[in-house]
Amino acid sequence: MKPATPDELIEALSRALRYDGKKRVHHVDPIMAKDTAERLVQHLLGCGFVVMRKEAGAAPSAPQSY
Repeated sequence: MKPATPDELIEALSRALRYDGKKRVHHVDPIMAKDTAERLVQHLLGCGFVVMRKEAGAAPSAPQSY
């Protein structure tokens, strides 16, 4: 695991504010979601939080048939 960058956190929080699963939430403005996410990240970093991100794993491979 590695620490998530502020940009990664902003993107993840902004998406969480704009979507409910795969369904778009229509009452949320994308610009407001990004501004809110930026403010949340700024506050978390100021409070000393460290958010970890799991590194991407290897792509799954198909089982070999003999």
